[in-house]
Amino acid sequence: MDRYRFTDAGKRIHLAVEGSCGGTSFGLHMAADVIGSGQRVLWASKALPNAERFAQLFAHLSLTESSRFHAMNFGGRFDRAVDAIIEAANALPSVGLIVLDDWCDNTGRIPNTQVEQVKRLGALVDNGVTLLLISKGSVDASGKSDEAIRPRALDAMSEAGYEAWTLSRPSDGAKRRLTSGQETLGLVIEDSGFVL
Repeated sequence: MDRYRFTDAGKRIHLAVEGSCGGTSFGLHMAADVIGSGQRVLWASKALPNAERFAQLFAHLSLTESSRFHAMNFGGRFDRAVDAIIEAANALPSVGLIVLDDWCDNTGRIPNTQVEQVKRLGALVDNGVTLLLISKGSVDASGKSDEAIRPRALDAMSEAGYEAWTLSRPSDGAKRRLTSGQETLGLVIEDSGFVL
């Protein structure tokens, strides 16, 4: 099977994930691809990625390459964290990807103040840098939707310049479904990442 490769630089993506289906792993997979292409990654979250999972997804990279992964914690005020990310993105050379993992609460409405901050982030970071925001999606309780998972704050995030993507588990096991716009990909999650 072929390893999934993200090739479109400069996108602003809000990835809504079904609980425990590999959202952080997807972000790390993209980070490893970007680092493998010679660029840097800024990773921000309330907790650092699992060290064992990080090692699996970065196993094909050298220690020197892996040092282009810059992690920061955004506990506390979200606006100050965004300030720090913008400063790092504009100060460090060759930043290709910024990931905000679990950037908002797992349930409920995403506050407008946080949407405004990620809108500001998108405006103040170079257009060639890809932004990936990963959050838990919501489930349509009415049963009227064919989608397994829906992005929260869909209209507000779209107005802020972010494409809505989803990552879900269509069945038990390692199969995953990645939807981006009108395209849906069937993926399998493995130790080394996602494969088509």
